[in-house]
Amino acid sequence: MAKLVRRTLALVAHDLKKDEMVEFARTHRAILARFNLVATGTTGSRILAACPELSLTPLKSGPLGGDQQIGALIAEGQVHGLFFFVDPLSPLPHDVDVKALTRLALVYDIPMALNASTAHMIVGQLVD
Repeated sequence: MAKLVRRTLALVAHDLKKDEMVEFARTHRAILARFNLVATGTTGSRILAACPELSLTPLKSGPLGGDQQIGALIAEGQVHGLFFFVDPLSPLPHDVDVKALTRLALVYDIPMALNASTAHMIVGQLVD
């Protein structure tokens, strides 16, 4: 019998969107529990504090390389969906990293939600 491999989702949120991401994780914790999760540092830590039952691996903080870590996982085919809550009103010193991450999600044609409205619409579609 073949072993079922759980797919992996990436969760990223800019500073002013972290509360929204934590609330998204709380709301959809039953669905997210069916996946392996990776997240940038602070976002991942905050989600784990709110939903400790989730299988989530926090990576480095976005500006310290977490965005690139997630990008590498996407390029290696190890991330199957990206939930990236972007704050379009705050200037970001690591904007180049943000653009690179969203570009990889587009290149590798994985589902990507850049805001909570889109994330709520697609989260249920990720379940087999």
